[in-house]
Amino acid sequence: MPILEVKNIHKSFGGVEVLKGVGFSLERGRSLALIGSSGSGKTTLLRCLNFLEKPDAGAISVNGELLFDAADAGTHTESGVRKKRLHFGLVFQNFNLFPQYTALGNVTLARELLARDEDGFKTDKAQAIGRIRDEAEEILARVGLADKMGSYPHELSGGQQQRVAIARALALKPDILCFDEPTSALDPELSGEVLAAIRGLAERDTTMVIATHEMGFAREVSSHIIFLADGVVLEEGAPDRVLTNPQTERLRSFLGAVL
Repeated sequence: MPILEVKNIHKSFGGVEVLKGVGFSLERGRSLALIGSSGSGKTTLLRCLNFLEKPDAGAISVNGELLFDAADAGTHTESGVRKKRLHFGLVFQNFNLFPQYTALGNVTLARELLARDEDGFKTDKAQAIGRIRDEAEEILARVGLADKMGSYPHELSGGQQQRVAIARALALKPDILCFDEPTSALDPELSGEVLAAIRGLAERDTTMVIATHEMGFAREVSSHIIFLADGVVLEEGAPDRVLTNPQTERLRSFLGAVL
């Protein structure tokens, strides 16, 4: 059974239909790359997956559980949506770190807030906080930031800030980790360190959906590629097939422009 099933997602803004029936499935431990020109719907699709936007039509299931169905109002409750977001982690283009917290504080904050709602937190508060901190330190070390845990965002390079953002998403232990153009705000040198961190996640069989303009990276890391154009899946398949043998003139033109 796929870990993620997305069926017939539609989304419009102000009468403009951005997604026009997008659907796909993803197996656990696999990585899906979303490619396409600006305005093709990649970011909107990721925001729908993370329930930052509500699709106008369609359904989303994780681990066989229906999380959202546009036709079923029972899946739209705000309290339910907050819990469903925990199935997904989203790493934004521009980091979105809290400037008043250190790297470690950014990674532990959400997990600590969630822990306050767990049974036994008041009784075992020190133990729970200690466990969360230990896990955050391990994740930061995994993305190469063991020596930056006490640094504030303004003291970090863009690449380091993005790796903190990755660690923050991982700390919530999502089923699926999503990236929205994770290197678009970085110069090539800093992009390399972020891409290396994501490669490391792929090697650990992390389930990921990655919107990217880095075609070489998409080929290396993903197990499946979807080419979005004008809000629809125009082509999809294994990386070597999609990137070396495009079937449509639209994809050939796109690859000619970005490669």
